[in-house]
Amino acid sequence: MEITGKLIKKLDIEGGISKSGKEWQKQSILVEQSGEYSKEVVISFFGDKMKSIRDVQEGSEVNVSINLSSREFNGKYYHNIDGWFCAVKGKETVGIVNDDMPF
Repeated sequence: MEITGKLIKKLDIEGGISKSGKEWQKQSILVEQSGEYSKEVVISFFGDKMKSIRDVQEGSEVNVSINLSSREFNGKYYHNIDGWFCAVKGKETVGIVNDDMPF
C-alpha cells in the first residue's frame, strides 16, 4: 500500500532491547495526506528501513510504501503503520536503496 503526502515532521529515533535481547531502533515520520480532508498519519520505520528517510527533508512531498497490521491486547486492537520505503515525489527509484552495493 502507498501513502502520498507532505512530510510534516521527522520524530526522534527511538531504541531499546527486545525481550529476546536484540537491540532495535525506529524512527517515525508525520505525513499529511492530501485530499478534501487532510489527515495526518504517523509511519514508523524500523532498523535498516530508516535509511530511506535519512535524507528526506521536512516539507517534501513523498510517496511512502507501507504495511498495515493490527494486534489484540487485553480485548483491544492496536494498529501499526510500518514504512518500508520512502521517496520524494518525482524522484522515486525502483527497489530499495542499498548503500552496501559494490558499484
